[in-house]
Amino acid sequence: MRGDLPGSGDERSQAASACCAPVRAEDWPAVRELRLAALLDPLAPLAFLESYANAAGQPQVFWQDRARHAAEGTTVAQFVAERAGDGRWDGTVTVLIEEAGSTDPFGLPVVHRQAHLVGVFVRAGARGRGLAEDLFRAAVEWAHEVPAVERVRLLVHERNARAEGFYRRFGFVPSGVAVPEPDGAEANELEYVLRPSVG
Repeated sequence: MRGDLPGSGDERSQAASACCAPVRAEDWPAVRELRLAALLDPLAPLAFLESYANAAGQPQVFWQDRARHAAEGTTVAQFVAERAGDGRWDGTVTVLIEEAGSTDPFGLPVVHRQAHLVGVFVRAGARGRGLAEDLFRAAVEWAHEVPAVERVRLLVHERNARAEGFYRRFGFVPSGVAVPEPDGAEANELEYVLRPSVG
């Protein structure tokens, strides 16, 4: 699962008209709507391992379970940028806790208990207002509160320079790990880890 969704770069330190909030179980319709919007973004093929058709075909119970698991906040948490005036969601990031001894979605062995940032997305009309930074701060803060988490990481497509630029500005650095895309495409996902002093 990647962390390099469209709109994750070029955010500035300006006053944002939204705040970050954790997802609640009853938010499942908004979870679905924002995910489908992200999958329609022109950069979605570089940023997601899931297609719009697959997500749109999921039954209601899938989205209810997804929101409920995120709301429980034990091994996954989703944060959203909620617009101050009307409550519309303008962006999101999800944090997955990966246990040592397991393997990640790309088949890499997980050596340390770690937090994996995925599903980063900011709507086109809300970009450039600092929402990605706000979302990342909320996600990293939550990750640091999870017992025994030793590192925070994400994966980014090697051709997604915009996302890479944002991650570097936030404090992520390449780990040197590159993995081929699971669909057999001739491209790699690059692992970035958060510098210990950041967040």
